[in-house]
Amino acid sequence: MSTPPRQIGYLELLRENVSFRRLWTGTVVSLFGDWFNTIALYSLILSLSGSEFALGAVFITKMLPWALASPIAGILADRFNRRRLMIISDLLRAVVVLGFLVVDEPSEVMLIYVLTAAQVVLGSVFQPAKSASVPNIVKREHLVTANTIMAATWSVLLAIGAAAGGFAVEYLGLKAVFIMDSLTYLVSAWFIYRTVIPQFTYVSSGESLVRTAHREVMDGLRHIKRFPAIRRMATTKAVWAMGGGALVFLLALLGESLNPEAASVSIGILFAARGVGTGVGPVAVRSWFKDERLWPPVIGTCIILTGAGYIAAGWMAAVYTASFLVAIPVMLAHTAGGANWVFSTVLLQQRVVDQYRGRVFATEWLLVMGMESISIFVASLILEMGLLSLVQVVLVFGCVSMLSGVLWLIGVVPAEKRDRREGRIPES
Repeated sequence: MSTPPRQIGYLELLRENVSFRRLWTGTVVSLFGDWFNTIALYSLILSLSGSEFALGAVFITKMLPWALASPIAGILADRFNRRRLMIISDLLRAVVVLGFLVVDEPSEVMLIYVLTAAQVVLGSVFQPAKSASVPNIVKREHLVTANTIMAATWSVLLAIGAAAGGFAVEYLGLKAVFIMDSLTYLVSAWFIYRTVIPQFTYVSSGESLVRTAHREVMDGLRHIKRFPAIRRMATTKAVWAMGGGALVFLLALLGESLNPEAASVSIGILFAARGVGTGVGPVAVRSWFKDERLWPPVIGTCIILTGAGYIAAGWMAAVYTASFLVAIPVMLAHTAGGANWVFSTVLLQQRVVDQYRGRVFATEWLLVMGMESISIFVASLILEMGLLSLVQVVLVFGCVSMLSGVLWLIGVVPAEKRDRREGRIPES
């Protein structure tokens, strides 16, 4: 049995790897603005429409265009310079978010969806380019540390940005929040501009991207299909999203229901709890489960625990009216979810060669965003039709999450053990 390699420390990696540090710093700045923007959007749509379905449509608009654009985004991330793609994405998003400044009437709600769609399509290019770049700038044995830092950063910025964003919307106003978000994209672009990212040289046939797009998308899908060990990890987040997508959407409605007089603050508190949980999870499991052969059963267990946490949150929301109490099980649910996210990401990065990595990660995002969109649509439709109460819908999708985790344990874990035993999955 091989000995797991020594994991580099978080500060050590940031101190010694200049390229990773700059990529991470840009991520810190833009994520802070993104979470300000997210809370502002939820508050804006609720104030202009007052409809659960309209809020659900915002969530779907943040996901479905991303899912549909992901195959092309993956080709771009494999075919062109990833660093330049990230810079262009940041600069264009800085312009797009300023469009929210003109939305202040119910008749302009449609513009929210248009601008949100444009923002997430640009983000769909940035994300696979970033995920595919991490293995190019850190050593294989440092991938767990690097992805834990990225996941923890997302989580910390969610916690701080969502909480601060709630108060910023309440006391500074929506326009100030959207301007700050635009500025963060510019700062992110500057840090990425200063980052050196080596990359596999893509050799194309010389045909235009439009003519080759379908063939290259199918080539990436065939690569996933050809290797079951890659396919299992590429679908992990989508399995979580069967229940988790709706649960995150319902979290915003829970916040509003618990404190209608200061909905943005209450929503911010619950989303901050989500951020704390997703930050703690990766750090904890990195210390507890160093042997990656244990990761598949941990992933399935974490999906189950996500559902269990939200079932507890739904029950507490029915009994108590304090958002800070409901925040406790929400934090625990996303502690499990954060661990699942990091483990599946690292395993996928390890198993995919560079020339396919952008397309594989884009396909992963296609699957997870598509599944989240379906999950949110169903939940919002149930609420809009009055078939179940808010708490009842939370409980239903908490059970869906637990069931999906059980199915993962039954279907994936034995296959992982068999492939590793037969040498289809190389030891680290």
